[in-house]
Amino acid sequence: MVRRVAIVGAGVTGLGSIKCCLEEGLQPTCFERSDDLGGLWRFTEHVEEGRASLYKSVVSNSSKEMSCYSDFPFPEDYPNFIPNDLYLKYLKMYAKQFNLLKCIQFKTEVYSVTQCSDFDDSGQWEVVTVHEGKQNSAIFDAVIVCTGFLTNPNLPLSSFPGINTFKGQYFHSREYKHPDIFKDKRVLVVGMGNSGTDIAVEASRLAKKVFLSTTGGAWVISRVFDSGYPWDMVFMTRFQNGFRNFLPTPIVTWLIAKKMNSWFNHANYGLIPEDKTQLREPVLNDELPGRIITGKVLIKPSIKEVKENSVIFNNTPKEETIDIIVFATGYTFHFPFLDESVVKVEDSQASLYKYIFPAHLRKPTLAVIGLIKPLGSIIPTGETQARWVVQVLKRVSKLPSPSVMIEEVNERKKNKHSGYGLDYCKPLQADYIPYIDELLTAINAKPNLFSMLLTDPRLALTIFFGPCTPYQFRLVGTGKWKGAREAIMTQWDRTFKVTKTRTVQESPSRFEILLKLFSFLVFLVAVFLIFL
Repeated sequence: MVRRVAIVGAGVTGLGSIKCCLEEGLQPTCFERSDDLGGLWRFTEHVEEGRASLYKSVVSNSSKEMSCYSDFPFPEDYPNFIPNDLYLKYLKMYAKQFNLLKCIQFKTEVYSVTQCSDFDDSGQWEVVTVHEGKQNSAIFDAVIVCTGFLTNPNLPLSSFPGINTFKGQYFHSREYKHPDIFKDKRVLVVGMGNSGTDIAVEASRLAKKVFLSTTGGAWVISRVFDSGYPWDMVFMTRFQNGFRNFLPTPIVTWLIAKKMNSWFNHANYGLIPEDKTQLREPVLNDELPGRIITGKVLIKPSIKEVKENSVIFNNTPKEETIDIIVFATGYTFHFPFLDESVVKVEDSQASLYKYIFPAHLRKPTLAVIGLIKPLGSIIPTGETQARWVVQVLKRVSKLPSPSVMIEEVNERKKNKHSGYGLDYCKPLQADYIPYIDELLTAINAKPNLFSMLLTDPRLALTIFFGPCTPYQFRLVGTGKWKGAREAIMTQWDRTFKVTKTRTVQESPSRFEILLKLFSFLVFLVAVFLIFL
């Protein structure tokens, strides 16, 4: 019987895992190598080895209603998109509320996690840790790994001919903290993910000139979406997700492109993705188009050659003088404390069943949380993973045989697309709502909208047509939270509370009233067609 659980890392997924263990009667011990909790969301002036690093200005890309723990909403006075210092404060409130600190050993690095000699029978692990230079060893019934995948910078210098001759400064975006270093410099940012775009925009306020180099382009969207709503509260609904997955991929791709270009035409800005079929995480940036149109940021193709003080781009003969190069080229991941026979990383992915369990182990007593890239927030994703893991550890929920799990993992690695919906074919990508629902089904916590439509139609319609907020994951079954319904029905109140700081009088016109009535009738017809 599993009792003692070792948890590696006290970031957002580690904290959620501690709480899940405690509420199911397990005894978690969390090892955190730094001196505080928070993981990625704890800003430090200097990069710390083995820990994710962020820059001072980082703001969340997921809104507060979509990215909270499922039974612990953000304070209602928090902005919809949250600066890193407030995010850390929220995590500390969460740890205090559920008494998690008692389970965390700070300044303790996990040196190794190895199977005990009787693992095939006991499923136990020996965990060796280092605290203040002293090694300690302990036996645990299970191990949950919550180290994330943003700690090992990917810096492929061999892909940039001539970089060794460059006399300016270059570094990975992991090392970036403040924009002061760019003052009056000519800056090149390589890579157009969220970090690269953020850094380019920040640099453009102080630098003499900023170039943003991208190989394949990207869709850029604003946090402020339709009618000023947070983007994910509009995009991530069960209705829209089901509608997208019902349509052939070429139609979905066309609709997405049309929506992305409604803000600005990406082709005119040199940003349109070369591969529009395979889904790449959109870039969230509210300022990039404005910086481009005012000449503060120049979009460039990939680098052909780096010289002593300049760079030549592909398909552009002009040589551009450069003082600083920032490589926003992503991350790799590995588990230095685990032997490759336990978890082997190949081609930027690991052989994990449902992105969690090593498929080949005789005993499912080791789990990896948060090693996934859903379009939704990682907090509710990791929390739901942890809830399922705990049920597996308690033997309430059972896994298929290793052969079945291995077959499913291998099928996923082939990246075959069904031809419908969005094409999630990149490593670690997953369709957020179906993935969460799959885990909720395994723990009998997925809400049944058909029966709910009869007993609580208002809630059912809100869940189906409204944003897929994490409170939905606590309505029924294992881990049910009595405040879930109220949180769902008041989610828009908390969203508008922080934006409506000036009272305005709105008197709808007769036309608006008639339009709303007509929309309601159309809505009822849609409900009838979908549910009946």
